[in-house]
Amino acid sequence: MDSTRVTEQPTSFERPQPGVDPADPRGAFLRSPAAGTGAALPAQGRSGGEPPAPGAITPGGPAPDAADGPASEHSQPGAGPDAEPDAHRPRPAPDGIPVQPADGQGRVDRAPVGKERRTGQVTRPGRPTPMRRDGDRLRFVGAATRRIARGIDLDEIVMGLCRATVPTFSDAILVYLRDPLPVGDERPTGPLVLRLRRTDRIPAERDTEGGGFMPIAPPEQPSELDSVGEELCTVRPGSALAEVLRGVRPVFTDAPAARAALPELLGEEGAAAVPDGQRAVLAPLRGRRRVIGAALFLRRPERIPFEADDLLVAAQLATHSALGIDKAVLYGREAYIADELQRTMLPETLPRCTGVRLASRYLPAAETARVGGDWYDAIPLPGSRVALVVGDVMGHSMTSAAIMGQLRTTAQTLAGLDLPPQEVLHHLDEQAQRLGVDRMATCLYAVYDPVAHRITVANAGHPPPVLLHLGGRAEVLRVPAGAPIGVGGVDFEAVELEAPAGATLLLYTDGLVESRLRDVWTGIEQLREKLAATAQLTGPDHPPPLEALCDEVLDMLGPGDRDDDIALLAARFDGIAPSDVAYWFLEPEDAAPGRARRLARRQLSRWGMDELSDSVELLVSEVVTNAVRYASRPVTLRLLRTDVLRCEVGDDVPQLPRLRQARATDEGGRGLYLVNRLARRWGATRLSTGKVVWFELNHG
Repeated sequence: MDSTRVTEQPTSFERPQPGVDPADPRGAFLRSPAAGTGAALPAQGRSGGEPPAPGAITPGGPAPDAADGPASEHSQPGAGPDAEPDAHRPRPAPDGIPVQPADGQGRVDRAPVGKERRTGQVTRPGRPTPMRRDGDRLRFVGAATRRIARGIDLDEIVMGLCRATVPTFSDAILVYLRDPLPVGDERPTGPLVLRLRRTDRIPAERDTEGGGFMPIAPPEQPSELDSVGEELCTVRPGSALAEVLRGVRPVFTDAPAARAALPELLGEEGAAAVPDGQRAVLAPLRGRRRVIGAALFLRRPERIPFEADDLLVAAQLATHSALGIDKAVLYGREAYIADELQRTMLPETLPRCTGVRLASRYLPAAETARVGGDWYDAIPLPGSRVALVVGDVMGHSMTSAAIMGQLRTTAQTLAGLDLPPQEVLHHLDEQAQRLGVDRMATCLYAVYDPVAHRITVANAGHPPPVLLHLGGRAEVLRVPAGAPIGVGGVDFEAVELEAPAGATLLLYTDGLVESRLRDVWTGIEQLREKLAATAQLTGPDHPPPLEALCDEVLDMLGPGDRDDDIALLAARFDGIAPSDVAYWFLEPEDAAPGRARRLARRQLSRWGMDELSDSVELLVSEVVTNAVRYASRPVTLRLLRTDVLRCEVGDDVPQLPRLRQARATDEGGRGLYLVNRLARRWGATRLSTGKVVWFELNHG
């Protein structure tokens, strides 16, 4: 055997043809017997069939006795001497691939008229076969249901249905939903009323998501479809529309039952505008338990009508939309309950306290987790003081919110007793242990006294507050960390610090300064720098506006920094100047009311408030008289001049006075009645050493 002989292998990636020598120097490309024509493509076997026998003539293949000159192994089909340069002969389509429709750009498929392999019906050139249409329908249903499933709330789901349908499946769609929509297992009351929730018509630009299986041509002028639809429709029991809705399955509107139902749904004019024939589909929307609406799919007269398989498409769209709407209504109810729960747990408005201005912010952990355990509060205390509270219950769930509500209520009750901050935390710790095991929370409780310009702070495992001074310096207050609430068996310590006028105290929860991207102390330092930078913008003599300061603080949160709820409470210390405060001690004797009247008149004269002398003397006399009647220790009298005139009378008797209607024969009982009629506001607060009765009068 000659060792120098080289065996040529076929250069085609397809399998060698029977009857052809693999060592043929022409490779896999066999020449056509026709002179001047290029070599044909290799013969292809039928799907599922056997290869053609040797010597058999295959469509588009060569004759068995082809005897042209040798061809190069790199020869291309059609590369004969008379062929045009780079001319390619179309590859014949195997049996079973349907003929594609004309694309409207001058290309027409040259498939012969034949019979459809599945049904045996004659197909016209240029029309998609059912096999092709079925595949496109499956792809469309998959894309449409994915688009519908992306919605969470009701509007998103209905919009997803409309956007997925128009113009890919229909030229217009009308979606009617029950009004009101039943929630869960609720049994609807009253008649069935359908409201037009949304309508969409073919836009100027095509929506190609999901791919269409029918030619789309935007209309050049308004169509009669633009007038279809009415806002409300009452479904009468036993009517044609009720029967169609009860049947659940989509129907063509040329059916007698559907044609009779259209005037009830759309009105007489709307029903007349619906195209004739199978160009409209009415699909009931059925949720888990009942029909919740209907969808009407419309095609213009110039478009091809719906087919029987399109009813299955409409059924799939209606089913996915109805189930999604059912779940969206349930989700909306849960979100509403969560919002209401969180709203009632937090203060609706912050109180207007003397000598301090307040602002707050609350942000949930996420849009889908709207409840949490963070809270803040501002509680007015006797003596024009105010308690500032911020806390954080572990977790951000319904359970955390419920525990937070109980702890906040407990803190308000303890603040009403005017207990020291460390005692308040001690009782909160006991309450958390009574609520159950693993009820952990952090809390910071501070009491601000605008007269003394001091603040007393007690901490239970909470991040320390930040104090922004008037000059722009921000400092992290050094307060004992303490143990979280719920640990039990620990002692809490309180510290008293300066609270200069013009300074701003910022209380916050750890969601503001701690995340997966930074630890808590790094976040606290960033917060301090943010406050200092914001204060520099307004200058050393003017503190930044309180509301704007809260917004700037929240702007420090970057992407990925929202891992927890955020509660923020800002307090601007204005204080009360010593010149606006007058304070006396009165012995519990019969002459005390007269002395109180003289002291009050003299002080009002110094302040230039003589117009209030008569009212103040009368009210002070009545309150002091009630105090000295039962007191065993000196009675205190204090006048405060702020935006209002405030008078406070304190004694060592814990019983609070009650307003009552005195009888004609009673000698007393009219003092508080006069206070209630003449004062702007009044009240009584129990202290650990007694009580304080106060009233306010407007001046100027």
